[in-house]
Order: sequence, then structure tokens, then C-alpha cells
Amino acid sequence: MNDHRSYAASGAKEVLSTHSVFGAPCWVSLTSRDLEATQRFYGAVLGWEWRRGSLGDHFRTALVNDVPVAGIAAVASVWQMAVAWTPYFAVPSADVAASRVRERGGTVAVGPISLPPGRAALLADRDGATFGVWEGALIGNWEAWRQAAPAFVRLHTRDAFDSAIFYGEILDWATDRPGCCEVHYEGGEVVLRSRGDAVARIESGALEAAPDPTIRPHWQVHFAVPDVAACARDAERHGGSVLVKGADEAVLRDPDGAQFTVTSHRAR
Repeated sequence: MNDHRSYAASGAKEVLSTHSVFGAPCWVSLTSRDLEATQRFYGAVLGWEWRRGSLGDHFRTALVNDVPVAGIAAVASVWQMAVAWTPYFAVPSADVAASRVRERGGTVAVGPISLPPGRAALLADRDGATFGVWEGALIGNWEAWRQAAPAFVRLHTRDAFDSAIFYGEILDWATDRPGCCEVHYEGGEVVLRSRGDAVARIESGALEAAPDPTIRPHWQVHFAVPDVAACARDAERHGGSVLVKGADEAVLRDPDGAQFTVTSHRAR
């Protein structure tokens, strides 16, 4: 589970909560086996600096220009969890969101549990893709996090429209509530927009029972970087691998096996 407490207080005057900003990705967290090795890899590839998390020695917060952008929890072995990047979505109530997931055939893996100043849960949709929800205070300078955070997250799933309905009902997408996320169909994908920005994309084609985990339904985190080719080279130099590389985007795997994407596009 990620450490939200480490970034809830940023010194800014206004602290937004998931009651006013909801439905959109609000954090990303990595479960790993080796905290020190993970810090070295992502520091070299993405230039991140680190701060100790308030939940204990197994947790760290990644910083870009002193803005928290991601969390690391070195609990994969202890908690018998998969090594993976997980997006967390802002919700007014983690308990309500977890109940909705159960009612619609998904799975509640962890929680909801209290992590002051809020509550969190780790969930899975009907096709097995893992995601989290967070209820409570967000980064005080919300726009700074949006600029420093991942460009977007993408769900590779069996049926994009079916998944959009599932997540829409869980996260109150495209409702009449002020501040909700908008759902569009653009270029063959379902696109989630928050305040006009593309923050999540859903595409069809994943195979639920595929032996290769990269083909099975999963959420992929996309980090915006100034130089995709340099990130790919640094990943290989520091024990990772390059799965796919293009001019503007590369799919990388860290030494622990977690998959992520670096992109020169910050979709707006």
C-alpha cells in the first residue's frame, strides 16, 4: 500500500480533498522487493529524489523538484504481492467504492484501511486489473502534482466499453456531479478527461488468460520525460530492459519486473 501521508501536507494554503476532486488518478504506487535497488534504478532513469515515508522503513516517496510524484512500498515479498505499478483514483468514500466493486464482480484485495489523513483500498476489476482508491486530503498544490506526475495511465483490457462502464459506476464518471470526469471516445480509445486534461485511457485487446502478464488486463503508468531514448538507455544500463521502443515512447521493465512507459507526450 502506498504512503499518502507523506505528501498530504505540502505547505500550500489550500488542501483539496477527494470530495471536490474525484474520479481521476491521484497517485501511483510501486510494490517492490528491494527498496534500495528500486531507488537506484528510478533515480537513474527518471531522475527522482527520495524521502522516507511516514509508514516505516519499507516506504519511500519519489520527488521531482520537491513535488511528491509516486510512492514505493517494498512489501512485495512480505505481503506476497505482485511487483507492479498501481494507479490510485480519488473517491469521496473508499468504503462505498469497495462495495461497488464487490457488487459488480470485482475484488477487494486490501482494505479499506485508515491511513490518516484518509482511507485507501487496493482493488481489482472483473478482468483482474489492479487499481486503488484514495479518500481524503490530496496534495495541497494539486496542479503542481498534475504537472510533475505521470502523463496518464492506460488500461489494457478485454473490452474497453465494458470496462468504462465498470469504472464509471465505481468512480462516478460522466455524472451530473460538479467536478466529475468526462468520458470520450477518441482515436479508438475511451479517454477520461479531468478539467480538460486526458488523465486515463482505456483500450481493448488484452487477453484475460494469456500466459504473458504484459498481455493480460492491467493498468500501465506513463511517465512524461524530456528524452525517451536516454531513459531507455539508462534502464538497460541499470539492470532493466526495453520491451518496446519508438521515437516518442518506450515500454520499460525495471530489474524487479515492474513494467512502465516513458513518453514525450503529455496529452492535453
